[in-house]
Amino acid sequence: MESPFKVDILKGKVALITGGGSGIGFEISTQLGKHGASVAIMGRRSLVLQSAVSNLQSLGIQAAGFEGDVRKLEDARRVVQSTFDQFGRIDILVNAAAGNFLASAEDLSPNGFRTVLDIDSVGTFTMCHEALPYLKKGGLGRGSSGGGVIVNISATLHYTAAWYQVHVSAAKAAVDAIGRNLALEWGTDYDIRVNGIAPGPIGDTPGMSKLAPEEIKDPTKTPVPSYILGEKWDIAMAVLYLASNAGKFVNGATIPVDGGLWLSRPRHVPKEVVKQLSRSVEKKSRNAPVGVPGSKL
Repeated sequence: MESPFKVDILKGKVALITGGGSGIGFEISTQLGKHGASVAIMGRRSLVLQSAVSNLQSLGIQAAGFEGDVRKLEDARRVVQSTFDQFGRIDILVNAAAGNFLASAEDLSPNGFRTVLDIDSVGTFTMCHEALPYLKKGGLGRGSSGGGVIVNISATLHYTAAWYQVHVSAAKAAVDAIGRNLALEWGTDYDIRVNGIAPGPIGDTPGMSKLAPEEIKDPTKTPVPSYILGEKWDIAMAVLYLASNAGKFVNGATIPVDGGLWLSRPRHVPKEVVKQLSRSVEKKSRNAPVGVPGSKL
C-alpha cells in the first residue's frame, strides 16, 4: 500500500528500533528507512539481524544491526553508544522488543511472569534511560532546537482483561505508565515526546501464529468489528506519524491501532431480534396514553 507521507519526512533522522529485525519491528524499521531515516536495529539473534540489515540496505536504506538484549543494562548502553558512533546522533527510539506466550494464570510460573515484565517493561525503561543523553534537547549530537521522540509498542489487553495473558497485560500496563510519566517529566525538562502504539491482531506475524487459534482466520469468527486483521504496515504508519513532525503536538498518548477491537463485546443477541424489539417498544410508546389522570411519573 502506498504511504500517505512524503518520502523525505524523516530525512536526516536516525532511528533505533529494538526488536527491529522481524515482525512488526522490521516493518517499522523499513518504513522509517523508506521515509528518510537511517536505521539501527537491536535484537538477540545474530542471523535475523544480518538478514534484516541486508534487506534494508537492498532498499537503499542506511542500516546497521547491533546484537543485544534489552533486559541487560550493559547491552542497552553498548547498542545506544554504537548507534551514535555509527550515525552521529539519535532522534527516534522505538521500543518494539517484546515477549509473549499463552499461559493460564495457575500454570504461569513467577519466573515466566517476570521474564515478560523484564523484556517489555524493564527493557523499555532501560532503553529510554540509556538513550536520554542522546535524545534530550542539547544532548549528544543534538542542537538546542529540540529533543527527540520515543515510541513504545504496547497492547490493548489491559484495557479490560484478556484470557491467558496476565503477564503481558501487566507488562503493557507498565509500558503505558512509563510512557505517560516520561512524557510528563522529559517532555517538560528535555523536550522529548513519548508516545505509544497499541496494536491489535496483526496478520502474518509471529505473535499471531503463536497466540491466535486457527479459527481467527475465519472472517465470520474474527473478533475485530470490521472482520479483518490489521497489517504490519498499519502499525508502521502510526509510528511514522508519531515520529515525524505530523505528531509534533502529541505527547503522553497511547494510540490503539486495532480496528476497534478494544471497544467490542460479543453480540449476544442477533441484530434482527434487536430490530424487532425496538419496533415493538416504539409501537407501544406511540400508543401509550399521555397525561392520564392519576398516573405516576
